[in-house]
Amino acid sequence: MSAKKDTAIEIKACIDQAVRVKLAGGREVEGVLKGYDQMLNLVLDDATEYLRDPDDPMTLTDKKRRVGLTVCRGTAVTFVCPQDGMREIANPFVPAEGTS
Repeated sequence: MSAKKDTAIEIKACIDQAVRVKLAGGREVEGVLKGYDQMLNLVLDDATEYLRDPDDPMTLTDKKRRVGLTVCRGTAVTFVCPQDGMREIANPFVPAEGTS
């Protein structure tokens, strides 16, 4: 018999709450988590995609587009965070401006 594995996140606690999802390739989507499965396929309602800068695909712009009901494939999900628990921090791997 196998013991049930613990997960790194308690995704059940995020059901019916706003979440931000980062996908492989740099896309980011925000919406209300309506469901998920064991492969971490996510169903988001009232989803919004944050558009990237065409000159630098890894940089997000202020532009958004509504995509409505969305399924995020679990193999592409790299990051899931409750919307109220996310904040931007400085990248610790990039030297601060003015230092060498």
